[in-house]
Formats: sequence, C-alpha cells, structure tokens
Amino acid sequence: MKLRLSVQWPAAIAAMIAAPILGAQAISKSNAGKESKAWTTPRTVDGQPDLRGVWTNATVTPLERPAEFTGKEFFTPAEASAWAKRVTDRNNVDKRGNDVEADVAAAYNEAWWDRGTQVTGTLRTSLISDPKDGKLPPMTAEGKARATAAAEQRRLHLNEGPESRGLGERCLHMAQIGPPMMPGSYNNNYQIFQTKDTVVILIEMLHSARIIPLNNRPHLSSTLHQWLGDSVGHWDGDTLVVDTTNFNDKTRFRGTSEKLHLTERFTRTGPQTMLYEFTVIDPATYARPWTVQMTMSHSDSKIYEYACHEGNYGMIGILSAARAEERAAAEKAAK
Repeated sequence: MKLRLSVQWPAAIAAMIAAPILGAQAISKSNAGKESKAWTTPRTVDGQPDLRGVWTNATVTPLERPAEFTGKEFFTPAEASAWAKRVTDRNNVDKRGNDVEADVAAAYNEAWWDRGTQVTGTLRTSLISDPKDGKLPPMTAEGKARATAAAEQRRLHLNEGPESRGLGERCLHMAQIGPPMMPGSYNNNYQIFQTKDTVVILIEMLHSARIIPLNNRPHLSSTLHQWLGDSVGHWDGDTLVVDTTNFNDKTRFRGTSEKLHLTERFTRTGPQTMLYEFTVIDPATYARPWTVQMTMSHSDSKIYEYACHEGNYGMIGILSAARAEERAAAEKAAK
C-alpha cells in the first residue's frame, strides 16, 4: 500500500541483508523490458544465485487472455501501452460521477491503490502461459460442485458474523500472500532473505512470512494442513524450485482443494528482474495442470507493516449495517 506504518525487523534478518552480493551487474534493457544477455547472475557468499531484496509483482497483465487477443500470446509495445492505459483508466476510482452508492462502493480513493500501471516482462497477453490459449483449464465436476456449494453457503450466511465473511475481509488471507503469489490491488511487495539452508519470503500483505528449507526434505504428514501449505525448496541450476503441498481447506486458490500440489520457480533474469513461474496441479479441481509466468521487478522501497486487523473498521461497519437492516425489517413486520 502506498501509505503504511513501518516496522523494524530482527537483527538476524538484517545480517542476511548485509551479506555482500557477488557477480557482474550490467544494467542495460531492451525496449521490451528484456535485460542484456551479457548480465551475469549474482551469487551469495555461499555460491547460490542471489534472490535477495524487495520485489514487486504489480502488473496490469490479466490472469486470463482477453477475448480480443485470442490466439495472440504477446502484446506489441503499442498494444501493451494502450492496454495499460485502458486498465488504469477503468480502475481509477476517483472517476465516480454522481452516483452516491457507486461512490461509497469504490471505497478508498486512488491514492491508496497500487495495482500497477504497466504490462511487465515479455509483454504476455495473459499471466497464464500454459494452456497456450491463456485460459484456465475446465473445472472438474467435483470442482464445480465445491464452488457452487461455497457460493450458496456464502449467500445464505453472508452477514451472520465475521466467520461468514471472506478471508480478505477478515484479514486472514489474500491473493498476494499465496502461495502462489498473485498480484492484487496493493501491497504487491515481497522481501527475500537467504542463508545457505533456507529462503524466507516476507510478504507485505498481512506481514506473513514463508520459511522454505532448502534440504528437499519429505513433506509433512498428509494429516497436517497449513494456511501456506508445506514448502520445500532446492536449486535447479540458477533457479530456485519450491514444492508445496499440505494446504488447508480455507485458502482454496482459484477454487482448488486441499490436494493442491504447487511448484514455483524463481529465476533472476537481470539486475532488476526475476521470472516467477508456478504450476497448479489439482486433479480434484482442474482437468489438467496449468502454469502462470510473470516478471517481478526489483524495488528500492522497503517492506512496511500492514495493520489490517487492527484497522478493520470495514468489518464493524458491514456487520453493524446488517444488524440495523434486521432490526428495521423486524420493526416493519411488527407493524
């Protein structure tokens, strides 16, 4: 988010940041945002590819390919610029007109949002790189039934209490947290720390942290489920590969089940860029695996605390309004 409260982190983490970065760092870029092939991946003192620093995945590239770009995997630079302008204009909540309800529904003004303003990386027309049509594969019958049941449950019990509201409204989980890490409306920032045996990803949204051991150990028992799943990493050349299983039944990324098996790949591509890819495997939800590819950009900014729950006045307002509507309906019925 653009306006946030800072928080200080333990000295141990600061020490990791201070470790020297080794390797050449040429900085030339092409017009399409691709970095010079002469650039060499920097290394940590342990000889690992250096992924450390603050990274952002903010982008206007859609998850699925828009119909108007059917069969077209990449934008031209002109198309990318026009698309970015159209999306930023559409998202501009300061263009509210005279509709009072629309004005209230738009919530914060534009100063508080940070959705991204450009098509990043290789100018893909969709973040989905596989299937080649840039679309989510079909849901299975089981996946559709689960989605329908969840929607009906939400419709019937939406305002009963905080437990009936969405995880984002309750400050429990949002798309940016992941895994996988998807861009959202703000707080699209991640700080990566490395030691020889561990990678830590500090997530600005809800100030969560993923601790990823690099020993390629077996996953936890299948009876143990966690909000962020159970992640285990290893190096494949210059790429960090992270394998995650053991998700709980609450986060449900894109409707997935607890059987979700996620593989992420992090690869430095230049001084200011890192390729982030992930593959979703969940036969209980999708007819086939699917893959997303996006470019993350290095940021000179810092990670700030996001005190979501402490400032969650929206939840109070939502439930207070629901109780007021119920009282009004009861009074009307009594008359």
